Amino acid sequence: MKSDREREIIGPASSYYVSQRLKLHYVDWGNEEAPPLLLIHGNKDHARSWDWVARELREEYHVIAPDLRGHGDSAWAIGGHYMINEFVLDIAQLISTLGLQPLTILAHSLGGAVALQYASVYPEHIRKLVAVEGLGPPPKMIREHTDAPSWKLISNWIDQVRKLSSRQPRRYPDIDAAAQRMQEENSFLSPEQARHLTVHGVARNEDGTFSWKFDNYTRAFYPQSFQPEERKAMWKRITCPTLLIRGSESWASDPEEDGRADAFQDATLVNVEGAGHWVHHDRLPEFLTLVRNFLGDPAD
Repeated sequence: MKSDREREIIGPASSYYVSQRLKLHYVDWGNEEAPPLLLIHGNKDHARSWDWVARELREEYHVIAPDLRGHGDSAWAIGGHYMINEFVLDIAQLISTLGLQPLTILAHSLGGAVALQYASVYPEHIRKLVAVEGLGPPPKMIREHTDAPSWKLISNWIDQVRKLSSRQPRRYPDIDAAAQRMQEENSFLSPEQARHLTVHGVARNEDGTFSWKFDNYTRAFYPQSFQPEERKAMWKRITCPTLLIRGSESWASDPEEDGRADAFQDATLVNVEGAGHWVHHDRLPEFLTLVRNFLGDPAD
């Protein structure tokens, strides 16, 4: 066991790999002899969002956390095109490049959707999977966005992209101002959490101001990515034990009540009281207990 001082000072190493000619970044917390654990962040987020979780699990697992394309220190997609399957391709490339399979995945929001899609394509590669609000928008929201003919869906998408093309990244005078915006986005965050997420989530501009690292084009809504029956058919292919976590105060609907959880062969759903969309930030001790109980002994 490492001493408290060693646990405090050792951080992750930055590395890169290539997928679809994009240079993509990930952080590696070491302990290469341990079973691999991949941590995948959500939209407008970054790999270092998992730091608190990674510090707790790095002695039991070989923890790796990638920056998805268009996020963190990974390259932005050429043309600004961010479809779910392109994220899945990137994760498949990372897993193959590092030889991580079979592995365990812990993922949030967009990252959860990517992990579930990967597990449905390569069920034999996944030991266990934890998805924190990773089932995508609630069915009611999906219907509002997809209940239209295909030509209209494409027209709506084109309008979104055109608007995003004229949207300039917001500039903040300093880290504190950006951290304040971060805390407005998630009121559950402590000031310390907000600042940590901000320090790793912004880049300094030439004029000394700061802007978020993520590509604004990741905001575009692609209705074709969220066809309910198609996604359920994919989820049915997942064979590994799966833990679905939801915050009771989140905008996301309950997968058990809306029927989405029924698509899984071996899934457990847990609603965490007093947590919003970022359960792993909002209720870290409870989250870690849930994850550890679910994963069991890493050697098994």
